[in-house]
Amino acid sequence: MAKRSRLPAPVPARQSGHQPGAARKFDRRLPRRDGRTWLARAGHADNRVMANLPAEYSRTNLSSDPIYRYLRITKGGPGGVPGSSAEQDLVDSAWLQRLRRIHQLQSAWWVFATAEHSRFQHALGAMHLAGEWARHLHPSLAATCSGTPSMALVEETMRMAGLLHDVGHGPFGHFFDENYLDTWGIDHEVVGRALITGPLAELVAGLGASPNADFEPRERIDPRWVAYLIAGPDLAGFVAPQWLAVLKPALVGAYSADNMDYVPRDSYICGVAAGPVDVQRILHYSFISERGLTLHAHAAEALYMFLSARLYLYHQVYFHRTVRRIDLQLREVFRPTVELVLGGNPLERLDAYLMFTEWALLSEVNRWALGEGDAQRRELGKAWADVVARKLKWRLIYQGHTDAADVMGAALSVTREQFARMLRERLPAKLTKIEFEVDVAAQESRAFNPITETADILLYDPLEDRYQQSRVLDLFRRLPVRMTLFRIFARDTAHSRELIKAANEVLGTTG
Repeated sequence: MAKRSRLPAPVPARQSGHQPGAARKFDRRLPRRDGRTWLARAGHADNRVMANLPAEYSRTNLSSDPIYRYLRITKGGPGGVPGSSAEQDLVDSAWLQRLRRIHQLQSAWWVFATAEHSRFQHALGAMHLAGEWARHLHPSLAATCSGTPSMALVEETMRMAGLLHDVGHGPFGHFFDENYLDTWGIDHEVVGRALITGPLAELVAGLGASPNADFEPRERIDPRWVAYLIAGPDLAGFVAPQWLAVLKPALVGAYSADNMDYVPRDSYICGVAAGPVDVQRILHYSFISERGLTLHAHAAEALYMFLSARLYLYHQVYFHRTVRRIDLQLREVFRPTVELVLGGNPLERLDAYLMFTEWALLSEVNRWALGEGDAQRRELGKAWADVVARKLKWRLIYQGHTDAADVMGAALSVTREQFARMLRERLPAKLTKIEFEVDVAAQESRAFNPITETADILLYDPLEDRYQQSRVLDLFRRLPVRMTLFRIFARDTAHSRELIKAANEVLGTTG
């Protein structure tokens, strides 16, 4: 008996509504002296021409994009669903427009001259890619999960998750999470979920269509669905329907609408050649099986190239030595500055947080640098002026790295404080009080959790018609389990030799 394949059944191609020869032929004469154009010639009134335009023109707008060429955004008005909101309403909302004033790359725009793109551009790109994911996955999702809604509803839910996944970010992005929001044990995703289920909930729930189709009667998006999708942890008090839980890795997984947008986007705009990212191949060979999001083996190499490109960007852009020097200097002034400008927990001060952007922050500290405010503000203003002018006080004197082949166990999770302490313990007694700073930059570089040792990518092997996680591990052994950069910065090079020797002892290297 022939084995039944686990692959999803092929989906018939959509039939085009275009009929050959049906296009209207217009008389392209110049405007007449009476002001009437070729559109309004005798027997062809303006309203008759408009009645024959494709509904698409009144349903969506196009937005130009350097990665996807064009993005479609649903709009209200005659082409929209009566009584419903549209994507344009969310895009034009104050919370989304705020992202125009927050850089995508934290402090890297002080290093890469062209890295001026914002969180707003990435949000639109992630929305587009999330919708592509949904449309491709829906047939296998519906075949696997009972109760799966219409393609339009699933597509729009995913698009909203892509659009809103970064809506909670503050100035300097993840740096704000690590150097201010940590006070309350929250991050931008917690803030984003509060916004999606709070100020933005009515607009999300009012959506009635995707760019491609209307929802089925009585279908509406629950804002909690979107809030659930944008972050890894479960949403407190919410039990996700099966189809939604299965889709979550497409938003927050190892290869997701989020990172498959920002890798090519950041690479292109920074001018850094990170290598090929074959998103279309990865998308084409992804499907929903009874075990969740699954990748066909034919796309395994494309996924490897994507993860390699992502790792390259971390080396060359996100963890660039000068970017980290700037971050070190910012860390000294950031928290006290934000406490003065914003103050308190953003979740309790959403009105103030709405206005709190990089533009607002830099404008405020510039006034302090010019002499406004009390002594503390003026001192902070001078420190910010040095950062803005790239007058950096720290010099890089050492850089090393570890991965699974170099150091096992505790070294993979060493903190900045631990690394600094271990260095001082190995310095000569007379140098244990010298001034230096350390940086430990780590990023998971493959879709594998080294703590639980459970792969979160499922590979389908068509030769044996079965799932294989071992093939995944074989593929990703080419990448380190974890890439950790260890750097030492000092004001000068007076004690470089001693610090380098201590670092080599700590990391078990020579040189």
